[in-house]
Amino acid sequence: MRRVEPGTVRVVDAQGAPPSVPFWLGEAAARTEELSTDVSDLRRTVGEHLAREDAEGGRRWLEAECGIDRAASDTIVRYLGAGLTALGVLPTKETLVLERFFDEAGGMQLVGHSPFGARLNRGLGLALRKRFCVTFDFELQAAASDNAFLLSLGPQHSFPLDRVPKFLTSRTVEDVLRQALLTSPLFAARWRWNLNRALAVLRMRGGRKNPPAIQRMESDDLLAAVFPTLAACQENVAPGPIDIPDHPLVRETVEAGRVQVVVRDTVEPSVLAHEILNGQPFTFLDDAPLEERRSRNVQVRRGLPVEARDLGRLDPAAIERVREEVQPDPRDADELHDVLLTVTGLRPVEEWRSWFDELVEERRAVVARVAPDLDLWCVVERRPAVEVLFPEAAIAPDHRTPVAPAPMDRDSAAAEMVRGHLEFRGPSTVADLAHATGLAAADVAIAVARLEGTGFAFRGHFTAPDGPEEFCARRLLARIHHYTRARLRREIEPVTARDFMRFLLRWQHVAPGTKREGRLGVLSVVEQLQGFELAAGAWERVLWRRVEAFQPEWLDDLCLSGDVTWGRLTVRAGGEEEEPARRSGMTPSRATPIAMAIREDLPWLLQATRGDRTPAEPGPGRTRDVLDALRSHGALFAADLARMTRRLPGEVDEALWDAVSRGLVTSDGFDAVRTLLAQRLAARVAYRPRLRQAGSRSAARSAGRWSLIEAKPATEDADELAEALAEQLLARWGVVFRDLLARETFTVPWREVLWALRRMEARGTIRGGRFVNGFSGEQYALPEAVDALRAVRKQERSGETVTVSAADPLNLAGIVLPGPRVPALAANSVTYVDGVPDDATRALA
Repeated sequence: MRRVEPGTVRVVDAQGAPPSVPFWLGEAAARTEELSTDVSDLRRTVGEHLAREDAEGGRRWLEAECGIDRAASDTIVRYLGAGLTALGVLPTKETLVLERFFDEAGGMQLVGHSPFGARLNRGLGLALRKRFCVTFDFELQAAASDNAFLLSLGPQHSFPLDRVPKFLTSRTVEDVLRQALLTSPLFAARWRWNLNRALAVLRMRGGRKNPPAIQRMESDDLLAAVFPTLAACQENVAPGPIDIPDHPLVRETVEAGRVQVVVRDTVEPSVLAHEILNGQPFTFLDDAPLEERRSRNVQVRRGLPVEARDLGRLDPAAIERVREEVQPDPRDADELHDVLLTVTGLRPVEEWRSWFDELVEERRAVVARVAPDLDLWCVVERRPAVEVLFPEAAIAPDHRTPVAPAPMDRDSAAAEMVRGHLEFRGPSTVADLAHATGLAAADVAIAVARLEGTGFAFRGHFTAPDGPEEFCARRLLARIHHYTRARLRREIEPVTARDFMRFLLRWQHVAPGTKREGRLGVLSVVEQLQGFELAAGAWERVLWRRVEAFQPEWLDDLCLSGDVTWGRLTVRAGGEEEEPARRSGMTPSRATPIAMAIREDLPWLLQATRGDRTPAEPGPGRTRDVLDALRSHGALFAADLARMTRRLPGEVDEALWDAVSRGLVTSDGFDAVRTLLAQRLAARVAYRPRLRQAGSRSAARSAGRWSLIEAKPATEDADELAEALAEQLLARWGVVFRDLLARETFTVPWREVLWALRRMEARGTIRGGRFVNGFSGEQYALPEAVDALRAVRKQERSGETVTVSAADPLNLAGIVLPGPRVPALAANSVTYVDGVPDDATRALA
């Protein structure tokens, strides 16, 4: 299965592979007690390291204890660190965390973080669901996984969170669970299985399969006939999917107090809650389908958080659209009453005066003169708040609410009034809110700060980047941002893989009429391709395809001036063998992979390519002697190296190229590579005197100075490194998605690059959307690439033919384009006709 779309499932031939269990069916097996204990211990230990601000110690412990690599340990530490920041503690078998937050529909989600495994969590979820049902007379949706259980509450459910642990006791939990099981899909399925085994409901009838729907109806009829004699069946049901009556958690939590219960009301769900919020159907404890789950109304952050101040420029049209959508538009006196109830006080609106007069006559509204030149309309229910905010206000007529109002302090009343006005406004400044409410600017500033602390409001420069600071309701800002991204994504219609290949030929300056010129052209091509390793013998051919009338001297000048450098970035496989053992294999050939880079970008490119790996050091011998001389004296000419190491020039050449193939050294000029390739060609064609003379010239001596490749970390911030890599990939391809990176050698995980791309989209520097058809996953593009894609799509195909080396980055046959892949060898070539490989290319593969 490659991709699931609305109404379409795209699949490919499994090539004889055995079938797997469909992910949307079946009941998941629960985690064992022993594994749950290990998970709890892991959380506790990592949490202790994080509490001491020793994240590095936590990573080292994970790598040593669990045998995982650096990337996995870093992900675990960051994940648990984000959960610890949000909840204050990490859930373990000694600490149960109850987290509550609001969803987009105004309801609440209650997540119990319990790493006891799904058997116990299912029981807790079912029992608590039944308790809430009895208390509020309302059926709740519930779900449970190995790490948490979830209850979806409605807007009418209000209760102190610390009361939840008292809902279950060891004396009542078994009876509650028995009642809960009767309406659970777990019981219905097992009741039917028991009837099948007892032959009370037949699976086969008359030699044909009894339809499942008929079996369900027959089992329901039999259930109604024998109810309530169900004890035996419940004994068969409970030990399998759930395990709560005999589990010590209830006793130790509620009665003995050995398990600490921590309650948290959060502004948004913690990262630990994301798993259960997006749980698969096998986690559901009720029969509501996936599309009707209230948990789907919860908006969770994608990837790493992006603060509101980091959001890109919002679309003015989106802001105006949201303002129009939330602008109150009452149609009668009752709807005007609802508006006034929300905003507490409102400046008079002439179009609504007749309805307001009707409310006054019905003793439902009054006029408050809060200043000599300012009247506010308000309903009698909000009169106490107006009197607290404006003690000197003259209120007429003297209508009062028949119900005694609850006492309210001034700050709470101001926050409630500002909150109501923000509900009907888009981004607004403190001055705007002060004018709308009649409050002093200082009171408004305190109120919005209070609303910001509760997560209701965000501050930022939303209308104009250089404008005054504004505040906006959280839900309205999310809607504005959604409209902004939706408009940007609608501007580009996805192109086919063929048109995308035509775009890449132009983006990388290979198509006719798009080539670069001169030395600056060579520099711009290197900037685009830096970090991509090609066969050493293919580089000048690749540059020749992209630069008009390419001259090798241009590349030499850039290298000798210090603008461009070259070398092997990846770590050579099997490089730890001793030099004498494989002398011929250690000397680079035309196929040796090397990369070019802008010199100042080389440190982060090395870090992104090698990660924590380092090139293998050679054993005792000439290569070790040359490396020791370079480490002691810095950059040296080949003649100086021969003198210092007391080696023959030929030995120095071999040692240097062994170090090149290991990724340890580079030279000032690219002529060294050029001369080396000519030298090795001469060695193979010994019967040609001219080539023998060319081969006798020392490649190392024509290279200029030789120096070590310093692989020092460019940054300690993984996010910064991922963003640098994302920018490079965007520069190289214009559009970035996972399948496109099949030939890249970077070791930074795709997930970190994806998070960086999401942050860049949130800032408005790149576009996200669907740019190329036929590829799953998220896609991102530079704004100028979007324009270029649009232009290519509109351009008619003319039989344009372009031939590139198979080692060229644009050899994407079998990756972007359908069909077999062409081996990336410098001797092969790929010919594109209007973006599609021709038949000769396919035959070559």
